[in-house]
Amino acid sequence: MNYCLASSAFPSSHTTLLRNKLSPFLFRRNRSHQSLQLCRRNFQIRAMRAVIQRVSSSSVTVDGRIVSEIGPGLLVLIGIHESDTDADADYICRKVLNMRLFTNESTGRGWDQNVSSVNKICLFLQFTLYGFMKGNKPDFHVAMPPEKAKPFYASLVERFQKAYKPDAVKGIKTFSIGYKVNLVNDGPVTMQLESPQSSK
Repeated sequence: MNYCLASSAFPSSHTTLLRNKLSPFLFRRNRSHQSLQLCRRNFQIRAMRAVIQRVSSSSVTVDGRIVSEIGPGLLVLIGIHESDTDADADYICRKVLNMRLFTNESTGRGWDQNVSSVNKICLFLQFTLYGFMKGNKPDFHVAMPPEKAKPFYASLVERFQKAYKPDAVKGIKTFSIGYKVNLVNDGPVTMQLESPQSSK
């Protein structure tokens, strides 16, 4: 024999009580589902990431020693996915060099000139751009491992230098967990880029 219990079979007070008892469970289940969806999204994203900041000045120090420094220009934080290739590096290089983030001093027109009008770029390897929260703890396992990311990043710096001006692009040669990045964001202006994923 089959039974079907509809909400009308219970007094409204009983229905409210049952709903209140179930609410914490349903909330936890919804949060778990959202967390799973976020994890799946991060697993699916396979691209080089860049956060570009227009700066009046920027410097990187290790143990109190300046290892890279620029005046007006762009500070570019680079996140490298484990699957990134030269095609991703080409895209990021081309887009950053051509982004019109600066005012034309001759005409006063905003968003009119690329970085060539102010000269300097600082590229900084930032693996935490490929971190996502696993519960309350960040997980970085989809970022390119350090032993591969360091030479890849060095080749990216060289790519920028060849495409632009060798002495106008600064990178980091000393890798440490004790970096201090100082910057004066001009605007502020902060943009995000991801390389296309169609080829992967």
